Amino acid sequence: MNEIIFFGWNQYPILIKNKPDEITKPIQFKFENENENENENENKNEKQIKQIVTGGFATIFLFENGKAIEYLNENDSYQNPEKIQIEENIQKKNPKEFINISSLIEDTNDRIIQDIVSGYQSIYLLTSNQNAYGIGLNQYDQLGFDSETLEKTKKPILMMKNVSKILSGNYSSCVFLLNSNQELFGCGYNVYGQIGLGESRKEIKIQKLTQIQNIPKGKIIDIQCGYFHSIMLIENENENGKRKLYSCGNYLYNGLGKNKNTYEFTEIKSSLFEENDNFIDFSVGDEHNLILTSKGKVIGFGNNLYGQLGTEDTNYQSIPIQIELPKLRFNEEISNYHISCGDNRSFLYYSPPPFSNLEEDLIKLI
Repeated sequence: MNEIIFFGWNQYPILIKNKPDEITKPIQFKFENENENENENENKNEKQIKQIVTGGFATIFLFENGKAIEYLNENDSYQNPEKIQIEENIQKKNPKEFINISSLIEDTNDRIIQDIVSGYQSIYLLTSNQNAYGIGLNQYDQLGFDSETLEKTKKPILMMKNVSKILSGNYSSCVFLLNSNQELFGCGYNVYGQIGLGESRKEIKIQKLTQIQNIPKGKIIDIQCGYFHSIMLIENENENGKRKLYSCGNYLYNGLGKNKNTYEFTEIKSSLFEENDNFIDFSVGDEHNLILTSKGKVIGFGNNLYGQLGTEDTNYQSIPIQIELPKLRFNEEISNYHISCGDNRSFLYYSPPPFSNLEEDLIKLI
């Protein structure tokens, strides 16, 4: 069950064979590796994809058995993908590539990692005690501290307590922290107003975690950020769990789903968003976005220079448009499908529960 739908810049000729550099029409391919048939009795779940993470420099396929295969976009990695086995003793095998980040937290009682979120050049950790830590580059104050005194850090620094969610994006130099009272705070790169503080707050950098006012009513499910914009998914319990999308930032590459700049989170509207349909999953790339609905529709908008919207052309899409996909192979719940957007490519893949337990405090530093 390793079939995946792909469209965009084809940087993976070893995976997607005999296809052009730009794949503007969604195609389906099967993930294969040379060891797949070594053991015919191998449990099929061990080959099942759990997650696809794609950013600007790499795409990682994570499997249920804990194996991750990474395809880099540099040097000769097209021909020689780097294979990574996530194990408890991985530091002994390759200490230059892996580090146990949780062991760097000074408070020994706060070293159980509940979630890891990646920004463009920063990593954020959420511990079981609901404390948020930041590590990496702080060029745009994305760690919540003055970058003139703290340019970067190799050790996790405490950003905020009582945090329920950390929200950012692969191309984002800003971050959002949501506390248990559903109060939202943000800091970092804000030159395009992508933190959503309003038209009067368009500083290049928001140094300290600042509460964001005028948040639409409802429960914040997720926020994902591109380079120019941010998109928020909100669920309204008073409307039988109906979900709505809101965006803010600069419309330069049409990532807002509207034709004007918006400096507060405002609703994205479209005739494609049916009243009896709902949003299951969404993903924000550098400048494009994809949405998956409960009726199995995939809707996209934004930059399409490499065909990453799958519209069979390379035209920008300023407003949401439905993507025609190959017929889905699996007769399963649509909630088991997921979307992952990179800078100029997109994946739609199937990943059913339950997920396996991995060592979540092991992370590759890129």
